[in-house]
Amino acid sequence: MADRVRFGPAGNPLDFKGPTVEAPIYVKEEGLDAYEYQAVRGVRIKEDAAKELGKNAEENDVYVSLHGPYYINLASDKKDTFKKSKERLLESMRAAMWMGARKVVFHPGYYGEKTPGEALRMCIEALKEVVEKAKAEGIKGVLLAPETTGKISQLGSLDEILTMCEEVELVCPTIDWAHIHAREQGLIKGRKEYEKILNEIEKRLGSEVLKDLHCHFTKVEFTDKGEKTHRLLSEKEFGPPFEPLAELIVEWDLKPVIISESPTLDRDAINMKKIYERLRKRKTKKRVTTKKKRKR
Repeated sequence: MADRVRFGPAGNPLDFKGPTVEAPIYVKEEGLDAYEYQAVRGVRIKEDAAKELGKNAEENDVYVSLHGPYYINLASDKKDTFKKSKERLLESMRAAMWMGARKVVFHPGYYGEKTPGEALRMCIEALKEVVEKAKAEGIKGVLLAPETTGKISQLGSLDEILTMCEEVELVCPTIDWAHIHAREQGLIKGRKEYEKILNEIEKRLGSEVLKDLHCHFTKVEFTDKGEKTHRLLSEKEFGPPFEPLAELIVEWDLKPVIISESPTLDRDAINMKKIYERLRKRKTKKRVTTKKKRKR
């Protein structure tokens, strides 16, 4: 479990020009403490490089996760696609272990011609197979973290992701708040909607999973088909709002890892951290003031 709320970018920071293995060092220098390695175009990192990245992350106290390839579809009717999707997920777990990444984030797939129920069942059976192969290979310390998806055509509603976690060992959720917001046509207006989602996660997966959530956050623009494009944290005309979530994180003493998928990546990760820190300090100040009043 994460020891504190952590913030970081999805991929290398915007102004970082060095080799990717040194990205965690730069992230630390910015005042951030999480980093999601992007293997979205394929797992191409070699074992030596992955271990060097992991060493740099450990020495700088940066939490690492890995985002698997976009080419994963665990509900595909095409045998070759289905087979390669499982192989790519296993490759992602292998690379994650090398670099000390604790979670492999991935998009589960598409409904295609299947009903949502059929696609979900096919995905669950595939995940069970991947987990068994990972165990047989000796892959340890890595969880599969299917992500809530932003398009209505994609497998990955909140309910579907939670069901995967309930039914498959070594599977935990990635809660992409923008995707939930876009998929549900602007669902998240404020505190009430966040509370409902967090309560559902706790009810179905338990308080330990809730406290240790892996999250993606950005503002998002959407259409009737779901997610269209990511927007900046400062663009108030787009949702979801971050501050109500940060308030709940403070009040409920949650310890999530929050990965910024904003177009400005690390810059908005820093902005989110500032918002969180301001709210946390406000709560601490209130607590101290209340204690002083009681003493009187």
